[in-house]
Amino acid sequence: RQQKWKSSVSTQAKMPPCDFVPEKYESYPYEHMQKIREQNIAPSLRMHYKKPLLLHQGHMQWLFDHEGRRYLDLFAGIVTVSVGHCHPKVTMATQKQLARLWHTANIYMYPPIHEYAEKLTSLFPDPLKVVYLTNSGSEANDLAMFMARLHTRNFDIIALRGGYHGGSPYTLGVTSLTPYKHGVANGFGCTATMLPDVFRGPWGGSHCRDSPVQTVRKCSCTEGACLAKDQYIEQFKDTLNTSVPKTVAGFIAEPIQGVNGAVQYPRNFLKEAYQLIRERGGLCISDEVQAGFGRTGSHFWGFQTHGVVPDIVTLAKGIGNGFPMAAVVTTKEIANSLAQNLHFNTFGGNPLACVAGAAVLDAIEEDSLQKNSEDVGTYMLLELAKLRDKFEIVGDVRGKGLMIGVEMVTDKDSRCPLPAEEISQIWEDCKDMGVLIGRGGLYSQTFRIKPPMCITKRDVDFAVEVFRTALQRHIERA
Repeated sequence: RQQKWKSSVSTQAKMPPCDFVPEKYESYPYEHMQKIREQNIAPSLRMHYKKPLLLHQGHMQWLFDHEGRRYLDLFAGIVTVSVGHCHPKVTMATQKQLARLWHTANIYMYPPIHEYAEKLTSLFPDPLKVVYLTNSGSEANDLAMFMARLHTRNFDIIALRGGYHGGSPYTLGVTSLTPYKHGVANGFGCTATMLPDVFRGPWGGSHCRDSPVQTVRKCSCTEGACLAKDQYIEQFKDTLNTSVPKTVAGFIAEPIQGVNGAVQYPRNFLKEAYQLIRERGGLCISDEVQAGFGRTGSHFWGFQTHGVVPDIVTLAKGIGNGFPMAAVVTTKEIANSLAQNLHFNTFGGNPLACVAGAAVLDAIEEDSLQKNSEDVGTYMLLELAKLRDKFEIVGDVRGKGLMIGVEMVTDKDSRCPLPAEEISQIWEDCKDMGVLIGRGGLYSQTFRIKPPMCITKRDVDFAVEVFRTALQRHIERA
């Protein structure tokens, strides 16, 4: 049901058809839900939109609210619904296991954990063949940092500014975005170094990143030599030479930064950074919580797009299509460091989680979702780039596969972030026309587009037209 606008701008966007009919909503009225939210749910759990959505049901790339309105979900429960809301294969597998055995801890053998461990690790290159299952990305990154420190017997961990790795006391040290920082002691022994952001950083140009869409900044690089990469590596060396001891425990980075708005590094930056860390006795941790499971399209894991093999990989979000589970994958040698004393996780690797995880891997393969991410993601990036060329406030379009960022600016020359209230109006307009997108970046200036990997080119046409209409309305208001 489309809302009628008071604006002279009309949208040509026609929502693609969907033959799924949601059940009738029968829970509390909207106002009563709001009251419960105010009284009984922690206020730090903030909601999106001026009038928050009351969502009732999901089907693949679609969400339905309490009044039956349909929305195209381009944020996937914060990059978590990988194969589609209530994907029939995943739903059926978990229902079957639900009736058989919900939970027993991994102090016993049960088929799902062994079947899943074999299936998951078969997707990794040697020597990454040992998995420790946990419940969330924060927990996985926490454990990865702990393992790196135990194994190397060093303490300091390097992270990139703008990175998001979780909200636990350990991981807050490597989460380098001010809004997530609290004024209490955390993250002792963590150092953030300059982010090699080729759009917003001091160096970068039009050939630097592994994306179908490059920045509009001019590039002074020659063939095969990236000036920006060299400059950012010098900054990385500077951090190693001044801010940490001669030996370090490790370095953690996302292949593409998620919460910071799909920020990509210059080609070969990670390769050289990994080498520098290993020279100082450290381990390299790839946080695949958002970029993993085929989302980048060209490869199954984000680290593969950089031509590196990490020592530890962390997984969460899309791993379970919304089921709370996560994992740390590493080598036998590094995993053994944790076995010297007890380290136990009650729910990690429970039968239900493992069955959900296995069904997700099957769905990715059977539905060709990695290929879909590449084809549909590339198509969307190129369509969004046309809007960047048309609208002065669209500063940058970037990403790979279905991990996309659209950074909003006052103008392309200054690259100043567009004021939050203006971005909010565009964001709200998109929602009112039936498209849900995320927000990210230090100033919440970047739209994050990371949908279920089952979306179609027809969905993209609808979403891009809605976004174009919202931008046009912004110009009208201005």
